[in-house]
Amino acid sequence: MTKGQLGELVPVGGGDSIPLVSEVMTIGRRESCDICLKFQNISGTHCELSLRDGVWFLRDLNSTNGVKVNGARTLRAPLRPGTEIDIAKHKYVIQYELGPDVKLDDVFAEEEGNVFGQSLLEKAGLQRPKNDRR
Repeated sequence: MTKGQLGELVPVGGGDSIPLVSEVMTIGRRESCDICLKFQNISGTHCELSLRDGVWFLRDLNSTNGVKVNGARTLRAPLRPGTEIDIAKHKYVIQYELGPDVKLDDVFAEEEGNVFGQSLLEKAGLQRPKNDRR
């Protein structure tokens, strides 16, 4: 990782790392996305990475082919350093440094509590989350 980066996405199986340079970054096939992935199975705006309190979070933006974290499909999830992210079958590992005050157990416990606020259709990726900005 170079200076000024907040982390990076490292392609599984090789390839150039993608620097994470902003606290909120969209990933998709559109040129307007912060990270443009030119693959047919990637949605125009597929997902979003956001850095909150020293921890990166992944959120699906109602993509067609979904996102997975360590092999499990999800709509949103906090990401530990070294977590494998599957964006429509394209695999990456997120690498970043945790801040000294970050308590990952608290972050994950809080996020698990938020999942109960989702409908089953939201959990399955069949319905947009109620707080979706679109």
